[in-house]
Amino acid sequence: MTDPKDDVARDWLGEPGETPRPDPRAAARGHGKPVLPKRFYEQAGVDAVEGGFRLTLDGRPARTPARHLLVLPTRALAERVVAEWQGQVGVIDPSRMPLTRLANSAIDGVADRREAVADDLGAYAGTDLVAYRAGDPPRLVAAQSAAWDPIVDWARDAFGARLILSEGVMHVEQPDATLAALRAEIGKVESPFRLAALHTMTTLTGSLLIALAVLHGRLTPQEGWAAGHVDETFQASVWGGDSEAEARLMARKAEFEAAAETAFLA
Repeated sequence: MTDPKDDVARDWLGEPGETPRPDPRAAARGHGKPVLPKRFYEQAGVDAVEGGFRLTLDGRPARTPARHLLVLPTRALAERVVAEWQGQVGVIDPSRMPLTRLANSAIDGVADRREAVADDLGAYAGTDLVAYRAGDPPRLVAAQSAAWDPIVDWARDAFGARLILSEGVMHVEQPDATLAALRAEIGKVESPFRLAALHTMTTLTGSLLIALAVLHGRLTPQEGWAAGHVDETFQASVWGGDSEAEARLMARKAEFEAAAETAFLA
């Protein structure tokens, strides 16, 4: 059993299922925004342990929200997580720690639920973004074709997954063989970190094919993000940008790139 004195993450993660008691005065001062915990450690580091590399804070083990040890599968990924923790200034801001959050998801939410996560990903095979094309205007049609046709061709050649394309939002049934081929590819992703990364990239783009293309190195993370947001890029070029929408999009892009980095380093 872990000595509570050595469980440094308890101070800010709390116990499993524990709901912090709200502070109405703090909420009023912060206009309802959550109060971030103060940085309580001097040095983040990494120790080699059985099964990987463990995050430490002032030499003591850190844990996930579900109380698992925060162990990364490779030193390279562990050092990137350490850099996130070391980069916190004054307070611990989870929004600036996408690699840590994805690691927590992999350990707490994927490792013991691999089949459920794979099933969730498999559902995207039948409704993939790249299968649904605009009928007009011509510039958008051309942009979608330029970004998505190579991905469709790659999936056909690499996996034997032949996608049926549709114009508009009318649902199109994909062949059983295509769905089976894509689910088989999901099944080959054994690492919970890579599976968590694949899930994140898929949900952020609405496309399993784009996520698989990044996972396999067919697309760079930047190319994958651009392919997943052809419509948004087109709309911005027509109507102009919106600062709040762009900020939200940039935050999601950071999540996507962190997922791609996790997939590469894990």
